[in-house]
Amino acid sequence: MLRRSLWLCICLCSCPARGLRVHEYLYFQVLSPGDIRYIFTATPAKDFGGVFNTRYDQIHLVPADPPEACGELNNGVFIQDQIALVERGGCSFLSKTRVIQEHGGRAVIIADNAYDNDSFYIEMIQDSTRRTADIPALFLLGRDGYMIRRSLEQHGLPWAVISIPVNVTSIPTYEMMQPPWTFW
Repeated sequence: MLRRSLWLCICLCSCPARGLRVHEYLYFQVLSPGDIRYIFTATPAKDFGGVFNTRYDQIHLVPADPPEACGELNNGVFIQDQIALVERGGCSFLSKTRVIQEHGGRAVIIADNAYDNDSFYIEMIQDSTRRTADIPALFLLGRDGYMIRRSLEQHGLPWAVISIPVNVTSIPTYEMMQPPWTFW
């Protein structure tokens, strides 16, 4: 009986129940500016948006103007064929993704608007409008988004240069440049 109970426990604990999901992570590296040359962690939207079928060795990460990207963008021309950095708030995650898609963006990274958030990932889900989006949508911790925007402002730069996605399984742990403010 004990042996059977142990086997059942091992089976249930090692086989996740349907509907439960472990966070999937996607990594990108800021190449420029150099003071934030770190590998950042993001999570993909749960039930909308596309996937990265291409690796971009050098692509611009352009902060949206206005940051919430809930309507027309003042810098939409710079988002064309690049990745947009957007701030959470003002409208749904899907609405933001569609605005960036309509401006020709290849993907959107939505940073939490809680600048002190350095550990809690929010699950981005579809709104109730039945709209869709084709470009990848990622969620970024608020502290990470804030630090990227702050660095760009300090250097007077309109965008960062990033590499996305990054395969961290091939990078030795001691070589991974992780943001010093984020727990891994």
